[in-house]
Amino acid sequence: MPEAFVVGQMTVKQAEKWAQYRSQVLATLLPFGGELVFRGEQVESFSGVNPHPDIVVIRFPSADHAKGWHACPAYQALIPLRQEAADVVLTTYGT
Repeated sequence: MPEAFVVGQMTVKQAEKWAQYRSQVLATLLPFGGELVFRGEQVESFSGVNPHPDIVVIRFPSADHAKGWHACPAYQALIPLRQEAADVVLTTYGT
């Protein structure tokens, strides 16, 4: 079972709501073996233009675990808050 990584690229629109969302996400990851790999801000683009300055990478034991996390009721309940707080592109990658 290869690992999967969920990569979120985002532009924060409302910092307070984003902080509220971020404070609740970790609890939704744990039942699916999700682990925060890193969060960061874009420093420089060597090629092309990335429309979102912030990034988060989350590791899961498998793509099925990542799908389970995204579909779980606890995370689904946070999506409206996320949508208010930031513009987000959320993508899954396998190894």
